[in-house]
Amino acid sequence: MKLAGDWLDHAGTKALLAALTAKRHQALFVGGCVRNALLGEVVSDIDLATDALPETVTTLAQSAGFRVVPTGLDHGTVTVIADGRAHEVTTFRKDIETDGRHAIVAFSTRIEDDAARRDFTINALYADTSGTVIDPLGGLPDLQSRRVRFVGDPETRLREDYLRILRFFRFHARYGDPVQGLDADGLAACAALVSGLESISKERIGSEMRKLLAARDPAPAVAAMAQAGVLAQVLPGADPRALPVLVHLEAGREPRWLRRLAVLGGEAAADRLRLSRKEADQLADLRAAIASLDTPAALGWRHGAAGGEDALLARAALLSQPVPAGADADLTRGATATFPVTAADLMPALNGQALGRRLKALETAWLASDLRLDRVALMSEIDPPEP
Repeated sequence: MKLAGDWLDHAGTKALLAALTAKRHQALFVGGCVRNALLGEVVSDIDLATDALPETVTTLAQSAGFRVVPTGLDHGTVTVIADGRAHEVTTFRKDIETDGRHAIVAFSTRIEDDAARRDFTINALYADTSGTVIDPLGGLPDLQSRRVRFVGDPETRLREDYLRILRFFRFHARYGDPVQGLDADGLAACAALVSGLESISKERIGSEMRKLLAARDPAPAVAAMAQAGVLAQVLPGADPRALPVLVHLEAGREPRWLRRLAVLGGEAAADRLRLSRKEADQLADLRAAIASLDTPAALGWRHGAAGGEDALLARAALLSQPVPAGADADLTRGATATFPVTAADLMPALNGQALGRRLKALETAWLASDLRLDRVALMSEIDPPEP
């Protein structure tokens, strides 16, 4: 089987491969670029595996006129910038010692050693310079059947790096067959070793959860996480039951991981997933909007079209109800509306705190009218309701 795609013909890639193989070193495409190409999906990151030591890769690449960045020398990785494209080049290696987070590696000249230390069989696929696929561990049948399976013994793979627990669910959401379900042995291993996630940084956990929730349909994977005790470990109090409803309601819309996180709920999500301050504020605003009684138009006015849509979809999912008819038009109407009364309209008769109270009361009346009252109608309000 051979790979195909314009990415294979990139001038810099071909020149780098030529520089390595001219000295009789192996130079193989590996991992995501091979996997995605076989699936007919976009190839973005180019990873290469080689039997050449990092120092040799650096020398050969620089001699060919390319810039080399020593991004991970301890693990045998350098990044080669060739004709504007970044190539992560890593020497064949095998694990000597692992602690659940980090690994001490030894370099190797055997592709079998390199493949054996990878997480999933679908990531242990290689291709030579001609695009011919090399499958040392039987990953190709797994890819064709959309099965995410650990390389070798699942518990051994997880003890090497407990973050692989979350990667297992994320890769299933992205590449797995939702009908077939998750690999039973892998799922059992994740459940047995879930406490290992306590040793993983919140930043790494948050990164994986963002990617998982951004998948086209993460609901089956998240449900399996809950059953295995993984969801409670990373986000206590989270409830996955509304997530499939939300995914259904999102049909034809852009999936947004933060909207899905809001539907999951959970305690102290901003801290446990190490959200940025901006993300934490957005999540808090979204949860408040979901809990409010605002109409679609009011949501659009308060939160903009995108934020209002997030709140409306999440609210409907949590209530297991359809989105109200005409909601999209109302969101747009609200997002483009301008509150028709200004402070100048009420001055000099009112000022200071009295002015602020009146403006707030008029805003409340305006929102209660579904943004229908105009300036004249609002100004005729002698005693508008107090907020």
